[in-house]
Parts: sequence; C-alpha cells; structure tokens
Amino acid sequence: MTTRVMLISPAVNAALRQARFDEGCPLDPAGAEHAGAAAAALPRAARALVSPSVRCRQTAAALGLDAGDAPELAGLDVGRWRGRTLDEVGASEPEAVARWLTDPASAPHGGESVHELCERVGAWLEDAARCDGRTIAVVEPDVVRAATVRVLGAPEAAFWRVDVRPLHAAGFSGRAGRWNLTAGRPLGRDGDGGG
Repeated sequence: MTTRVMLISPAVNAALRQARFDEGCPLDPAGAEHAGAAAAALPRAARALVSPSVRCRQTAAALGLDAGDAPELAGLDVGRWRGRTLDEVGASEPEAVARWLTDPASAPHGGESVHELCERVGAWLEDAARCDGRTIAVVEPDVVRAATVRVLGAPEAAFWRVDVRPLHAAGFSGRAGRWNLTAGRPLGRDGDGGG
C-alpha cells in the first residue's frame, strides 16, 4: 500500500507579509481569493486535515476542504515572540535569535524547539503511513519544513534552508517506512500540486 500525503501551506496574510510571528492574523483578501481559485486543482482525498491556526483554517475553507482539526500539525510554538516581527526580536535579542537559527534544540522564546517540532511531525508521518488513501492537510510552513527534513533524513539544522511559499503543495508518498518527496508546487498551475 502506498500512502500519499499532500501538505499545503496557507495563503498570504499580513503576518507573512511583515515577517511577523503569527498570532491569529486572518488571510488578507488577495490570499483568500487565490485560495478559492486554487480549489479546483486539488485531487480527491480520503481525509482532509488542518493546522489549528486562523490562516490555515481560512485557507482550508477557501479551498473547499471539510478539514478536521489536527493539533499535532500545529505550527512551531514561538512562545513570547508571538506577534513580534523577526526584525524586532533580532534587535532586542540578537544572541537568542542567532542561537535559535543555528541550534535545533534551542528554544530561547520559551516555546518549542525545531527539534521538538521535527519529532512531533515525524511521529504524525509515521501514523499517516498507516492510513489508506490520500491525506490533504493545510499546515503552517514550518510543518512542511519539518516533514521535508524528516522524509529526506536531513539534519535538523537544514530546517531553515527549506523555503515554503504560500499556497504551495508538497507531496509525500511512501510505503514500508520509506518516503519520497515531490517538491512544492503552486496550487492551480502545472498540474495538481504534487503528491
């Protein structure tokens, strides 16, 4: 049995445009419009899931997905940095940001480390491998990064080297504990988005 998982990053919102750690910012009108236009590009799926953030839920709704909440696919918990821009945090805590970006086990914000996120997403992938049919999940970009790192067997330090654009799909297919990656493609162009 081959398992197929498609992870879709959310559409654009103000937090993404400002490089701000999201704290519940909704999609902007252009993001919602682009998600709605991409709905026809989605393949059929046995199950649809969504990260518990406002922008992921709104993207899933705009894509026409009747998605169930998946708290295990929540984005990286950035603790007290939530709501601040990366520039603001970098100006006030440059050593902490440098440590966070280079040490996957570091969590100077008081939230979750990249290592912990990769472990959580890796465990979810193991569970997903036991499900029949395709799974589509609208998730935060950091969840796509963590899944990519796990599937490729890359070191967790590679997490920050994976770019995930809005409304792109990364496809993961596997059997017998071995996964393959279809790199992210924009939804609504050049086929079904992969996976």
